[in-house]
Amino acid sequence: MSSVNNPWVLFGVGALSLFLMNRRLRNKVMSRDEFGVAMSTKADENFGAFMAKFQLLPPPKTPQPLSGLTFAVKDIFDVEGYVTGFGNPDWARTHEAAKQTAPAVLALIEEGATCIGKTVMDEMAYSINGENKHYGTPTNPCAPSRIPGGSSSGSAVAVAAGLVDFALGTDTGGSVRVPAAFCGILGFRPSHGAVSTQGVIPMSQSFDTVGWFSRDPGILSRVGQVLLPLSHANSKKVGRIIIADDCFQYLTISSDRVTQIVIKSIEKLIGSQVITHANFGEYMSSKVPTLKPFIEECENHGGMIPSFAALSSAMRLLQRYEFKRNHEEWVNTTKPDLGPGILERVQAALDTTDDNIDLCHNIRSEMRAALSELLEVLSRSKRC
Repeated sequence: MSSVNNPWVLFGVGALSLFLMNRRLRNKVMSRDEFGVAMSTKADENFGAFMAKFQLLPPPKTPQPLSGLTFAVKDIFDVEGYVTGFGNPDWARTHEAAKQTAPAVLALIEEGATCIGKTVMDEMAYSINGENKHYGTPTNPCAPSRIPGGSSSGSAVAVAAGLVDFALGTDTGGSVRVPAAFCGILGFRPSHGAVSTQGVIPMSQSFDTVGWFSRDPGILSRVGQVLLPLSHANSKKVGRIIIADDCFQYLTISSDRVTQIVIKSIEKLIGSQVITHANFGEYMSSKVPTLKPFIEECENHGGMIPSFAALSSAMRLLQRYEFKRNHEEWVNTTKPDLGPGILERVQAALDTTDDNIDLCHNIRSEMRAALSELLEVLSRSKRC
């Protein structure tokens, strides 16, 4: 988001969201492939990253922004002529091949990139571990004894292993950001709705976002220029960078080791005048009144800031409800074989009622308005 005249950056909220989603991974991050799926030599060569290998070549024309680059796509994107498997063989068995290719994939091919295959993902995108009972756990090239993170596990691994120049994934609650961090590569999750999700199997539409990975920041930017086209004539200088200090208090290392690096870089590139500090938790508590019932329910929040715990709870409730609406009929009809963890999450989603769902939508609307107000106030103060 940005104001009209002064683009801004809110630094820290993304880190907080990953902390909230990763709390349950603390005891799993050191081990991989608990399902004991044996991998073939061919799979080892590909680090277990791919579901299918093929080539979708760009149209013959003069060099384009992505000419010469290869990429892979998570098996949640439609590719014409191929079944979109959604990480589960029962899903693949009960669905026909896609009749069209997802616009995000087509845009990359049209601009010169070659798609070489589909990648492994967590079943139904309902995990951020990166494990798959049926297809195996892709090997994390950065740390082979550790899980790669998910649900866009194969895409992250394909990039980290140098098998492709970049890869597409999706991020609902961290599924690009987590595997990028675990595999030691760059991952970008744009604003919700910025990239078309047409031709992408929905997990939870209020949060589903197309994102991408690369080892090279230049390539990451080039992909962004295709998927997030912006006229250079409309580019603005950054007017304000807000550091949400309280979002870093859960780090196991000193927050200064993170924020000071960013602050020094900002001061060098832009100047210290653009930096502002904020207490995000207190601001949300005061500006999002419908959050109060969730805050009251999160009294035993394990030392977390109440408003953060409440936002996480509301997000998970809305996510489960939307997943149920999307996939309940298929799950009840097919009774798919789901792996440990996935089965329990899917069942919890199916057990979800519509209680408090309207409240969740109100929280989302109020939070967006609160962020816009925060940044507009700071923008006005900067202009003054």
